[in-house]
Amino acid sequence: MTPTQRFEGHGVLVTGAARGIGAATARRLAEEGARVLLTDRDAAVVERTAAGLRGRGLDARALACDVADRAAVEAVVAHAVEEFGSLDVLVNCAARCTPETPLFEDDSDDEWARDLDITLGGPYRCSRAALPHLVASGRGAIVTIGSVNGLQDFGNHAYSAAKAGLASLTRTLAGHAGPRGVRVNLVAPGTVRTSAWDGREDELSELRRLYPLGRVGEAEDVAAAVAFLASRDAAWITGTTLVVDGGLTAVNTGFHTAVHPGRGA
Repeated sequence: MTPTQRFEGHGVLVTGAARGIGAATARRLAEEGARVLLTDRDAAVVERTAAGLRGRGLDARALACDVADRAAVEAVVAHAVEEFGSLDVLVNCAARCTPETPLFEDDSDDEWARDLDITLGGPYRCSRAALPHLVASGRGAIVTIGSVNGLQDFGNHAYSAAKAGLASLTRTLAGHAGPRGVRVNLVAPGTVRTSAWDGREDELSELRRLYPLGRVGEAEDVAAAVAFLASRDAAWITGTTLVVDGGLTAVNTGFHTAVHPGRGA
């Protein structure tokens, strides 16, 4: 099914777009007519991703950017505006997650700070740099990728704290930007099959049992949610967290299985 052209003429910036959810989001928005600038720290991979989209006839460009670097963020936003003439949508996808130590007290200050700086600080810097241009566009929207880790305990202390912080930032920024015509929303995915799970198919197979819908997510599931929130179909939605998790946080599947063995099998 060919997507509708909800983003015809829109200039879009997607961070963390080299692979996974960011790449799928860039592809979805480009398929719907957007002109998309893909950014990522990995210059070679993000350029290959953009080239793949161009090979399909889509309007996609690439530029390396470290969202921890304010100057780099401001430069990539300026580049998007120069390329497209306006910036209409910002998608904050870049994040960092350090595997946690067995004991909380053994966590590293440096790793904690780095995870927060990329995962929470990155969207802050990007949104700050993009906001004046989103206001000027008259149809601006920010969509940030959060996580169910910001809603419940799924481990990874720093990453989870950062994702919870993004939900708060989404609400406060929505209140600030709403009167200026910019909507700000968050998507909170559950487990999504990306390259981070390469070689861990057995784990994914076990995890799917926890999901009422019987599977883990695909990057395209999240991209579809981002496209909705960024579009005029969500014109009266701001400051919200859209949970895209196959029912994981709504249903205690483990409890149901223990109390009703075999039900739903």
